Amino acid sequence: MTCTLLTFTGLPPFNHIPASEIEPAIRQLLDESRAQLQQILAQPLATWDNTIAPLEQIQHRISRTWSPVGHLNGVMNSDELRVAYNACLPLLSAWHTELGQNEGLFKAYELVRQNEAGSLNGAQLKLLDNALRDFRLSGVALSAEKKVRYKEIMEQLTKVQAKFDENVLDATNAWSRHVSNEIELQGLPAPIIARARAAAEAKEQAGWLFTLDAPNYMAVLSHGVNEQLRREFYQAWVTRASDQGSNSQWDNTDLIEQIMRLRHELAQLVGFDNYASYSLATKMASSVLEVNDFLKHLASHSRQAAQRELDELKAFAGRELNSWDVGYYSERMKQQRFDLSEEALRPYFPAPQVLLGLFAVATRLYGVRIVERLDVEKYHADVQFFDILNADGTRRGSFYVDLYARPKKRGGAWMDDCVGRMQIGGTSYLPVAYLVCNFMPPAADGSKPALLTHSEVVTMFHEFGHGLHHMLTRVDYPGVSGINGVPWDAVELPSQFMENFAWRPEVLPLISKHVESGEPLPAAELERLLASRTFQSGLQTVRQLEFALLDLRVHAEYDQARGARVLEILDEVRAQVAVIRPPAFNRFPHSFSHIFSGGYAAGYYSYKWAEVLAADAFSAFEEQGIFDENTAGRFASAILEKGGSRDAMEAFIEFRGRKPEIEPLLRQLGLINKVAA
Repeated sequence: MTCTLLTFTGLPPFNHIPASEIEPAIRQLLDESRAQLQQILAQPLATWDNTIAPLEQIQHRISRTWSPVGHLNGVMNSDELRVAYNACLPLLSAWHTELGQNEGLFKAYELVRQNEAGSLNGAQLKLLDNALRDFRLSGVALSAEKKVRYKEIMEQLTKVQAKFDENVLDATNAWSRHVSNEIELQGLPAPIIARARAAAEAKEQAGWLFTLDAPNYMAVLSHGVNEQLRREFYQAWVTRASDQGSNSQWDNTDLIEQIMRLRHELAQLVGFDNYASYSLATKMASSVLEVNDFLKHLASHSRQAAQRELDELKAFAGRELNSWDVGYYSERMKQQRFDLSEEALRPYFPAPQVLLGLFAVATRLYGVRIVERLDVEKYHADVQFFDILNADGTRRGSFYVDLYARPKKRGGAWMDDCVGRMQIGGTSYLPVAYLVCNFMPPAADGSKPALLTHSEVVTMFHEFGHGLHHMLTRVDYPGVSGINGVPWDAVELPSQFMENFAWRPEVLPLISKHVESGEPLPAAELERLLASRTFQSGLQTVRQLEFALLDLRVHAEYDQARGARVLEILDEVRAQVAVIRPPAFNRFPHSFSHIFSGGYAAGYYSYKWAEVLAADAFSAFEEQGIFDENTAGRFASAILEKGGSRDAMEAFIEFRGRKPEIEPLLRQLGLINKVAA
């Protein structure tokens, strides 16, 4: 067959990919790839040029062909697309398993590594070493019977993990709260109220209609005076896709059990005691014990501070606090302590200005220019497209920006790979990224742009950091180019590193411009904002440690006879590190997509691990000046441009001159002083 999905060579033709053509196209693509693989393996002697390079090209084509399908499934979900997407998941899983278990291909990689090591560069050697490791993790040495079982497990995992995500999306979309009494809206920001009014009018209803997307949820929990409204939103959010939710058809309880059982069996098939150890085989951290000790070390610095912060908050509120009260009173306390309101600052952070300032930071750091390109096919009117240009005007990479929440769009914020960089023989591709957020959209009548809180600005900087890692790479081989081949506990380094710039007084004037007056954030407001950075950092840290320890323990301690015990382990973790105990109906694991359907299984600790790397890396800029050209050049050369082409610790040491230290992060969070207080 011939369809656009198989013939496009540039950017994805988003609006010309009929759902009905997706599965046949992917089947044809994989059949063609298998035929090419057989031709490669039929050669008498494997070399880099006749084996590794063409396989990189095959994998690159599959990746860039599937990319727009996977992306649309996340940002423009529909019943037809979902069916096609799910039909393709086992096909792609089977392909990757076949590659990983192909003994002839494994021996070819070994032969190239043995025969050509002296003539290959560092990126090529790292690619080979990663591949040989992954062959073993994929069960290349298993018996035929066990290989079949491995393949079955991988295909089942792709299906149940996709269903987990679908249940979260459907449960989120199905819930709404209609408000007819204006008193219930007290304290809510005007743009949120206007948005709810427009939603009600669209359904020909009186009053206001609130959906359960992130902007509404955060606004109600942080600003809603009406406690009952806060409780309803909180309960709906933390019971999504669970046995406590509003509809049992989206309950993820059984899926969690299936996912954990399959992962454990998979790990044991290839010689690991548990899935946590299997997961860590590709990461910087060497063992479950090392990660556990790292998390406990952070807990020792943060739990005491978190308890003190909670006691202060209770005293401020003059009452015991329920989980749906914490955000509301924290925001009130923050306003009083710093004379600062996130909502009041929104007019100073129009999304277009934040983007301009963000791009200006990249220009000053790395000498690139970022310009919008309008003649690009987009999948939604909100989407923008930008090119990153070198100083001489040549294109370095490109990216789509999709900032606003809408129905049928997965929640959260993320960066993903649209096209990876590849320069092999006469075939050349520059990197293209997707940058996705879920901010409150601009005014429906077009009178005002989207206005961001500073927290949302930090999120944008975070995702752009991932994007720079993907787009500034100088590595030509897709397997280790950009974010590919980077250990999961190091991949957050560039993103969390970029967050620091959103807090700097040198940067805030670049990203702030009042939507009406055009004035940057006043100096007094800026000082108050900077002073608020470490507000409740102890509470925020123990919350992340709770997630990370839950993830690590459920994967390390799985016992088939007892099941996943997710809620039981969560209770134990909370007793160990948490200071806020949620109500019994809380089921946050049932929507914890990061670990049950995303790439962070037994790896959620990576956020804190990489935060140590990022804070230490940024301290070098604080020492020399945050726009110091030499420091930025070394960071780009050692970290951003190298991608996954070298050992992550070696790359960090090249930049910093030593191994990472935890003290810069503790200082950044204000935890050293808080514990000592």
